[in-house]
Amino acid sequence: MAISPLKAMNGERVVVLIFVLRVLSSLPLALLPHALSLSLLSLFSLVVEIRVDNSPSLFKTRPGASSGIILGAVTLPTVMLSKLIQLSRAVSLQQIEIGELEHMTMQFWAASACSCGVLILLFIVTWCAANKKNPHFSCSVWDAKFSLSCVILYSAVCCISLATISHTGFNTALKLLWLLCHGFATVKLIQHLLSTFPFCASIGEANLVTSGLVLYFGDMLACTISKVCRLLIPPELVSIRYGIKRSEIGIVIQGVLLGLLIFSAVFKFLIHLWEYFWGANNSESRERKEIWRSLIFLTSLGFIMIAVAPSWMMIVLDFDVHPVPWIFQFIFSEPFKRLSLCIYWLVLIYASVLRFYNISKNSKIERILLRKYYHLLAVLMFLPTLIYQPKFLDLAFGAALAVFLVLEIIRVWRIWPLGQLVHQFMSAFTDHRDSDLIIVSHFSLLLGCALPIWMSSGFNDRPLTPFAGILSLGIGDTMASMVGHKYGVLRWSKTGKKTIEGTAAGITSVLAACSVLLPLLASTGYFLTQHWFPIFIAVTTSGLLEAYTTQLDNAFIPLVFYSLLCL
Repeated sequence: MAISPLKAMNGERVVVLIFVLRVLSSLPLALLPHALSLSLLSLFSLVVEIRVDNSPSLFKTRPGASSGIILGAVTLPTVMLSKLIQLSRAVSLQQIEIGELEHMTMQFWAASACSCGVLILLFIVTWCAANKKNPHFSCSVWDAKFSLSCVILYSAVCCISLATISHTGFNTALKLLWLLCHGFATVKLIQHLLSTFPFCASIGEANLVTSGLVLYFGDMLACTISKVCRLLIPPELVSIRYGIKRSEIGIVIQGVLLGLLIFSAVFKFLIHLWEYFWGANNSESRERKEIWRSLIFLTSLGFIMIAVAPSWMMIVLDFDVHPVPWIFQFIFSEPFKRLSLCIYWLVLIYASVLRFYNISKNSKIERILLRKYYHLLAVLMFLPTLIYQPKFLDLAFGAALAVFLVLEIIRVWRIWPLGQLVHQFMSAFTDHRDSDLIIVSHFSLLLGCALPIWMSSGFNDRPLTPFAGILSLGIGDTMASMVGHKYGVLRWSKTGKKTIEGTAAGITSVLAACSVLLPLLASTGYFLTQHWFPIFIAVTTSGLLEAYTTQLDNAFIPLVFYSLLCL
């Protein structure tokens, strides 16, 4: 039975389409193919979401959340397109080289290919399930024709766009193959994620995570392949160039994350190997086996992070020195300011964690409300640092992410002696969106604040963009929750908990923060080019998305807000 378009459009879908239309309306004519591809991707994802939501449960997704397919599919491509718009302004002003714009173009198409691959997978799964249940289901035939048309037209636009930035047909073919690899890798990864961590994420959240991982580590792989080709193949035979000039802090963060990825795979292999050869010997006590596992963990972690990852950074990305002494040199280049910030952070974290941990164990305050205090803590920690020490904050975010990842590995694998302690401590701050398998809230808050800052490195003519995560999560989301919980009466929907009063408070608080922040930035030397009307549209759209979405708002809201502030 067909569903009318009006009945299919819920609040979340309407806000997402408004978000996409706002970005499309700001595009220059040179990016018209990108606009067409994003429009096709949005329509395709809308059809797939409607089909999935009206089909029996085919995936083990997070209870209480919608599928979020359209939001998960368009977020990363729209972020890349907003960045392309910003870089187009820089090219017209001759402030960056054309190679940087071409690199971002490839990132846009790679993000789109990741989303398109997942959408094709979802459509095939629902198509097969519908035909198995009712072979004469005519609506599925119409959906198939429409979806196939979107995919074919999208592919044609992609080929034309890549041909315009490629010097030869061989380069175009290589780029198309690279995009196909992105789509295939994302499909395999999201299948693995949803099966390994059942009921931990919605489809949209899984799509965002897997697309982001494939995009980020695919960039590393492309840099590695390009470097190897330049070392082994004479340039007169094949010339393969990839990437842009990266900041030293960006290289360090990439190296650390690559090292942790390699470590996870190596540690799992070593544990299986150890259990195969020595696990059958049950004469050893359990405590002794745990100690051996801990020694393997520490040894492999230390070797990879001290030897393997730095070697990759120095060989592939031409980093001049070992990153460990470079980090110390960077910190002590301004010792008073940066060490003072470290002490300030440690005092805030210690006092807040100790206080809130005791409250969480002894109080009946809702977990979701209690965790908003950590959003306020993020404002106190990151806002002053972003204004006065932005480069140091870049590095600090990378270090915090690495620590979080190591602690999560320790918790999941129950590495002696900290595994159980970390699990008990982290469980005190979880809510319905977390599970015992994986706890994502602290990652989403950290990355929600960090990603807009990292993506704003290099050319940035919109001074509010680095603050997108801190403003939307630390101020807007927090005020919306607190005001809505205490004073909220009028609800956006009959089944949801979000209130109109809370949303209004969130939007108003972010606008007030912007009104204070803009003069402060001007006083520190920023050249202000943002006007109030685009800021108002960005704040309102992200606030409405927070009100309607049932997805993990820490992940999506900062990226949406960042995209709109780039325009």
